[in-house]
Amino acid sequence: MWSRDPRKTERRALGQCLRAASLGLAAAMAPLAHAGEVAGAVVTLEAISSRPGDQVAAALPLRFVLLESGQVFVGGTSELLAGQLGKDEATGLERRVNDVRKLPGLGSTVTFGPGPGFRLVLGKSKPVDVLVQGDPAAAPAALLPLANLVKDLAGFGHPSLRPRAPAGFALGVREGELVGGCRAWTLPVTLADAVAAPNVVPAESATGWPTGATPAQVCSGDKTYVVTLRPLVPGERP
Repeated sequence: MWSRDPRKTERRALGQCLRAASLGLAAAMAPLAHAGEVAGAVVTLEAISSRPGDQVAAALPLRFVLLESGQVFVGGTSELLAGQLGKDEATGLERRVNDVRKLPGLGSTVTFGPGPGFRLVLGKSKPVDVLVQGDPAAAPAALLPLANLVKDLAGFGHPSLRPRAPAGFALGVREGELVGGCRAWTLPVTLADAVAAPNVVPAESATGWPTGATPAQVCSGDKTYVVTLRPLVPGERP
């Protein structure tokens, strides 16, 4: 008697689940500029959800980065922490990354419903770049490797983590208005050039400026501009 191969049935069900989970994510998340890529990164996680009040999500430092060396970086609202995983810790995390990479039918967007949004990038062999939104607790069983990885990286902690000065800042400028007054433009590129294209400025030139998701306001003539300085992880190409 013919019988259905349970492994094929499971793979088919997982593929259907992934396709269904990806529907509506683009509409649910406002388009934001993505952070750059980090050379030698095994995995990076970027928060892309909108922030309360006047905070700018696109200026948040990367939430989590694991390098091939086992070095890790963790970003908050404006600060960066750096640490070092032991060999077994790094291997265990890479194993979880590979489990996600092997999910059949994994597309570029996955949503578990309303909730925070993240961009997960898996480097090395078979790169994966996926937008994930929603509460990981609401993920179907087939997507738990993905949901749990995002949850754990978003809340990552380690005894070795210490404050780390950024390598530089990605400068973002757009027309807009904030509550409060304007500050003088003191950054090492002209305001016109900063409006025209993204720039990277040295860390020392940003002294006294708000960084990360907290923006500043600059006035020029009859226009006002919202200015952000996103802390960069060493090796990050914005």
